[in-house]
Amino acid sequence: MPSTAIVWLRRDLRLHDHPPLHAALAAHDHVVVAFVLDPAILTGRFASGPRTAFMLDALRELRDAVRERGGVLAIRHGRPEEELPRLAAELGAEAVYWASDATPYAMARDRGVREALAAADPPVGAVPGPGNFVADVGVPRTRGGRPFAVFTPFFRVWGTLDRRAVHRAPQAIPRPPGGITAGTIPSPADLGLADDLVGERAVEPGETAARAALQRWLDGPLPDYADQHDHVAAGSSALSPYLRFGCLSPRELEERAARRGGAGAEAFVRQLAWRDFYAHVLLHHPGDARHEHQERMRQLAWEDDAEGLRAWREGRTGFPLVDAGMRQLRASGWMHNRARLVVGSFLTKDLGIDWREGEAWFMRWLLDGDVASNNGNWQWIASVGVDPAPAFRRILNPTLQQQRHDPDGEYVRRWVPELRGVPDELLAEPWRMSDAQEDAAGCRVGRDYPAPIVDHKEERQRALARYRDVPAAASS
Repeated sequence: MPSTAIVWLRRDLRLHDHPPLHAALAAHDHVVVAFVLDPAILTGRFASGPRTAFMLDALRELRDAVRERGGVLAIRHGRPEEELPRLAAELGAEAVYWASDATPYAMARDRGVREALAAADPPVGAVPGPGNFVADVGVPRTRGGRPFAVFTPFFRVWGTLDRRAVHRAPQAIPRPPGGITAGTIPSPADLGLADDLVGERAVEPGETAARAALQRWLDGPLPDYADQHDHVAAGSSALSPYLRFGCLSPRELEERAARRGGAGAEAFVRQLAWRDFYAHVLLHHPGDARHEHQERMRQLAWEDDAEGLRAWREGRTGFPLVDAGMRQLRASGWMHNRARLVVGSFLTKDLGIDWREGEAWFMRWLLDGDVASNNGNWQWIASVGVDPAPAFRRILNPTLQQQRHDPDGEYVRRWVPELRGVPDELLAEPWRMSDAQEDAAGCRVGRDYPAPIVDHKEERQRALARYRDVPAAASS
């Protein structure tokens, strides 16, 4: 008897190097690709209109690519543990394949799906597998057998892990005979969301655009990445939204970058390792999704500063690099990683505001909003997470950061246009302009652009005191 399988997509919206699809096609006569619009994600804690719109557009392109190969993309809306057994019964499917994930919600959801498939009549097989990470993030252990909490030793072990083969996109996806209700891909408005970026998306959605962007990256900036990756006006691959939704395979990225070789490729692969590291951490420490990894830091005293938070969100803190980053986020759904560190340090150290406020704001707007990476990076810059270091090492001076990483002012002038006329030597500190310089620049600080809302030197000392006042961890 011919057999049928379902390949359940989640954040792996591609056909190239798709292990669950490859495995299903090898083991079954017919395969249906499925995507479940899960209300728990779409309208849950980290709902995002821009990110959902990006995903829906990627799904539309993927639907066409599946059709071109003779297949069907079945769209369902509801709880996966209900919709997948229902679809399996409709198709007479024997198994459901998917790529495993690491977040607390994904782990609970997948457990519920496995139980529901096993309870079906007849039972349906559950076949989770790789696909979302470079390597198996559940495997690495310290010599003592514990999960890692520091990146460098994790990276050493990660580099020794087995790597799976990279698969080509299938030429055909044979659908089962007979009819199937494909379902429709909604608009964000249909889901009660708004695609409300105020500018153009940082990148075009979909696998075709992703693969073109990857090729441009490999052929162009990659060799200089080690030297240029902190340059906020350029330097970055901007491939992170494609990794977030799996329009690109992280394993393929690693292989293709490593094949080029050189310092740039090595630095880029290290960034892929950071992504796997944060997934590893959240897999083994699910409580980090809501609480500081360092338990003693849960006693840290955060400020209640609604006006400071609002100024930070709106990009009107009076510190040009901070404001440029926050405006880039709101306009394009993306922000350079160095700028993310600077704005994160400013929120948590200069303003003393809870890192969870920053985490949530980023997840509201980022096209690449990834629970594990976003959480891990916010805890890192707030000095409360894994890979610990003294707080003073992660208090970034926004003025010095701008002078180092945007020396010609290209980034700031793009995103903070009211400062375009400010001389280079004063662009990082526009409040130092004289009246005559303000007139020449066409920018009056305090009127056309905000004066600094805090004094960085003073806030640095307050931050150090705040962290110093946290009681030491109890000895065992």
